[in-house]
Amino acid sequence: MSYTALYRKWRPISFEDVKGQDPIVQTLKNQITSERVGHAYLFCGTRGTGKTSIAKIFARAVNCQNPVDGSPCNECPSCKAILEGSSMNVVEIDAASNNGVENIRDIREQVQYPPTDGRYRVYIIDEVHMLSIGAFNALLKTLEEPPSYVIFILATTEVHKIPITILSRCQRYDFKRISLETIADRLRELTQAEHIQVEDKALLYVAKAADGSLRDALSLLDQCVAFHFGTLLTYDNVLEVLGAVDSGIFSQMFGAVVRGDTRQAILTLEELVVQGRELGQFVTDFIWYLRNLLLLKSTDDAEGLLDMSTENQKQLQEDAELADSNTLMRYIRIFSDLSNQLRYASQKRVLVEVAMIRLTKPAMEENLDSVLERLKFLEEQVEDLEARPAGFAAAQTAGTLGPAAGEMPGDGTPEGSRTGARPQNTGEHVPASPSAPQPPKQVALPKAQMEDLNLIRNEWGKLVRALGGGARAYLRDTVVEPSGDSCLTIVFMDSMNYDMGKRPTVIGQLESMVQEKYGRSIYFKTRLAARGESFNTIYVTQEELEEKIHMDITYEEE
Repeated sequence: MSYTALYRKWRPISFEDVKGQDPIVQTLKNQITSERVGHAYLFCGTRGTGKTSIAKIFARAVNCQNPVDGSPCNECPSCKAILEGSSMNVVEIDAASNNGVENIRDIREQVQYPPTDGRYRVYIIDEVHMLSIGAFNALLKTLEEPPSYVIFILATTEVHKIPITILSRCQRYDFKRISLETIADRLRELTQAEHIQVEDKALLYVAKAADGSLRDALSLLDQCVAFHFGTLLTYDNVLEVLGAVDSGIFSQMFGAVVRGDTRQAILTLEELVVQGRELGQFVTDFIWYLRNLLLLKSTDDAEGLLDMSTENQKQLQEDAELADSNTLMRYIRIFSDLSNQLRYASQKRVLVEVAMIRLTKPAMEENLDSVLERLKFLEEQVEDLEARPAGFAAAQTAGTLGPAAGEMPGDGTPEGSRTGARPQNTGEHVPASPSAPQPPKQVALPKAQMEDLNLIRNEWGKLVRALGGGARAYLRDTVVEPSGDSCLTIVFMDSMNYDMGKRPTVIGQLESMVQEKYGRSIYFKTRLAARGESFNTIYVTQEELEEKIHMDITYEEE
């Protein structure tokens, strides 16, 4: 015996079986009981919400010999014939494949003949928006003045494509998306009837993934049950089959994004890819997660709008405290744009990674909400610097605000190279000053080196801002230290910025700008700050030190 898919087996056969469309059902039942049946109906709404099912129920009800409160009995000869598809009174047409003028002309010829049995001939035209302009024009006259025994039911998911002349001749019914609770209740009902063992949490996720479509929910459930047939269908099983991601991953990802930890965000994404999760589904679910965060930030009593457990709501509340509403809206905008791009993309992972970098690096964008986020970041940075030693404060703000005079970092030992040789350290962005600040060391430089250092030190903020684009973001949170004649070393505090900022294209652009603006041929090396490194060295010229005999003199090695 052949297997029947759940969405076909459990298609409603009476108005009482229809879920989530109560106002429409009640209106149609009232028309039948009061014998005020119209001649043309337009059912519009998203897929899987019951348009075709209600059309078929309505077709049986108007021809039923023993209707019960407006619903068909499904037992009389007329109802049975329509259910079996053998009745000549109900004609179903798929406009996607029968959209020409000749198809509509066939209908116009058929409507001239009254039904042999029953009261009405019902024409159900599915996906009616697919009809050609000529076909719509051919249908127009018949639709306007049909015989008294003819009913047209037009169904569509894209009502905006239907000519206004057609719309004005139909009773329009808008089918809304079915609520999560209604879909979940229906899934519980049929799994019990089908003797399917399933966790309630798994059913809730299937209902959520269906996005308001009961038919999609049944198809997804059918898919999951088939993969784990004969065993308890768990939440993890559903995630595995649908390529979805557990909600805890979203909290982990969101935390990395808010901290600006690009590396951790990319690593989390890497784990999802290795696990075989579908990136399009991940993006959709992450947008929904961000939407929930925004609701918590924007409304006083958002718990009633969130379909999740108390435990998950508690975690969501904690995450909502990490970002403001403007930041959340920027995240949603970026991921919504990404969702549209993924539909036609061949390299989905690259697009998702770029979006993650955009989330963690607002300096890479020029729109208003990213500028606001960068201003907020700078305000927090200034507040943080006020509580830190002066030497490190200068080092931290050099890339954006410019260091104070006499507070340039470095110990006078040139490290790295023009290509950015990386020192042996953890690569983490950590405070470089020790817990017990050491007294600043005085280092003497030749006059020419001191002039180069002072020039770049005083203009560093302007230079970084003038670079613009990605280079501007990479050189944020950097400082400059001497490294010999006509040479300076850029010290990076963040490992990912170091990897990007040390590239020859970035350094070459900086050197060209210095040559153009100041007429100086200065070349730059790069290195990454070591853990616990001190940034309170004071640089002076040899003449300045020699004038102060009481001070220890240390000469910079070339």
